[in-house]
Amino acid sequence: MPRKRYKLEEILQHLRTFELDTGEGLAVFDAYRKLGITEETYYRLKKEDGGLHVDQAKRLKALEQESLSFKRIVANNALDLLILKEVASPPSPETIQRADWSRIPASVPNHYLRS
Repeated sequence: MPRKRYKLEEILQHLRTFELDTGEGLAVFDAYRKLGITEETYYRLKKEDGGLHVDQAKRLKALEQESLSFKRIVANNALDLLILKEVASPPSPETIQRADWSRIPASVPNHYLRS
């Protein structure tokens, strides 16, 4: 059976509910059963996101989205830079020898063809 994926807000709500229920005297096992999670799930969720509040979680999510958009911008700029370097670099001698010089129109002055 695949593992259920909880949203961050749901995780924080589950952890808060668990703390309130056990604080009111509900047995730990009953609190797990009330939330529909196992003991292992509770401790895993608490380890991952236990120290956050809801407003902090929303801010974290917004920062992660912003970071992802910045990474995309940097990747696009890096790709553009590589393309520009390739276009601006002089052709290699092998490329010059393989070039089909017969396709160059006669109207192109010779000083453009010399390297």
